[in-house]
Amino acid sequence: MTTPAKNTICIWYNGGAEDAARFYADTFPDSFVGALYRAPGDFPSGKQGDVLTVEFTVMGIPCLGLNGGTAFTQSEAFSFQVATNDQTETDRYWNAIVGNDGQESACGWCKDKWGVSWQIIPVILTRAIADPDPAAAKRAFDAMMEMSKIDVSVIEAALRS
Repeated sequence: MTTPAKNTICIWYNGGAEDAARFYADTFPDSFVGALYRAPGDFPSGKQGDVLTVEFTVMGIPCLGLNGGTAFTQSEAFSFQVATNDQTETDRYWNAIVGNDGQESACGWCKDKWGVSWQIIPVILTRAIADPDPAAAKRAFDAMMEMSKIDVSVIEAALRS
């Protein structure tokens, strides 16, 4: 058994923690699946021998997936925020999540098929809404408010307007 990280994000799943961890490992760099822990006895959402928890890392962040059942659901109160360098990277992550039975939302947010929220945010957007020119920042912000997936060229154009 490995020494656990001092601080780990625990994500509740209604089953599927292992599948989610494998998807994240296949999708994002510096991500991998670690140990699987099977239940030593029956539990409210499973049987002895079912995967109870799975250790995984998403882009360097240690996580623990818990197959806890239906008692709790995911919400946007927790999300992974992924900073992207360009439109190609933004499209790759967005399309991987949404294209795998995920769901689009607004302003760079989407949900994976397990209900976990993701923000796929190009660095240019973060810089744009913090632009020292308040008018430029507002134009970029207003442009973002009209988007689902962030379009880097539209943000760049809003800055130049």
